[in-house]
Amino acid sequence: MTLKNTLSKCLFAGIVLLAIATGKSYAGGFPVRPGRISLSPSSTYFFANKAWDADSHKGAFANNGKFSSWSYSLYSEVGLSRKFTLSVLAPYVMNTFSTDLGTSKSSGFQDLEVGIRYYLANINYKYYFSLQGTAILPMYTNTALGYNQKGAELKLAFAGSGHLFGKNSFFILENGVREYFGYESVFQDRYNATYGLTLDKKFREQISLSVGGFYATSINKDFNVNPSASKNFAFNQVSLSYGHAFAKSLSLFLTGGSFVTGRNTGAGTSFSASLNYRIDTK
Repeated sequence: MTLKNTLSKCLFAGIVLLAIATGKSYAGGFPVRPGRISLSPSSTYFFANKAWDADSHKGAFANNGKFSSWSYSLYSEVGLSRKFTLSVLAPYVMNTFSTDLGTSKSSGFQDLEVGIRYYLANINYKYYFSLQGTAILPMYTNTALGYNQKGAELKLAFAGSGHLFGKNSFFILENGVREYFGYESVFQDRYNATYGLTLDKKFREQISLSVGGFYATSINKDFNVNPSASKNFAFNQVSLSYGHAFAKSLSLFLTGGSFVTGRNTGAGTSFSASLNYRIDTK
């Protein structure tokens, strides 16, 4: 295998890992009021120098390999009615993979995601069930930036609020199944559970803990130099987030996360910062 092919496969693997690690629910499973526009720009740093093989054994990348990346994205969700919202996610990445053999870099837009969320039901306006369908459209032709395949996702969410230790609390449970269409199509299952607490009576400070995972399978089960380049892999991750509200319409979220188990994937760590700005047009 040539140096160019080795680095390009490793770089593609890192991009896939970054897209997974930085994925978030933003508004989660709670309703967005009609006429409200939510804007969430975010920035994430991701790093990995170890990986799990096909038997879930953890070890360093070959040739002292290191992958690092900065990701920037803009997420927007619009409340169309009491039952429907429209969401759009546009990500941009800048990646570097280096080994003792050389360095490879790549940058550009990734997959544009456009979704419609439907709120199926609620229980006493405290617990909400929703279903979202998302179209996935590649904004690139360079396969170093992703699968370069159109796809679709169906996600079910259950969210609610309550009290714990005298604090206001919330939870979000999500599971989404995704299919990329075309040659060597990929099926993915993404799942996440988040529990958070509001720390003060003015709802300005909050913390949350998330446990999530990812499972992907394809007819392509090849084991590449970098195991995470495979289209057949799985992992679980844990992340901790802190949020601060500067005003009712502006909040900042800081998040740190790490992969804790895996198969055919890198062992990565991420740090992110995001803003949430809400505009009410009605």
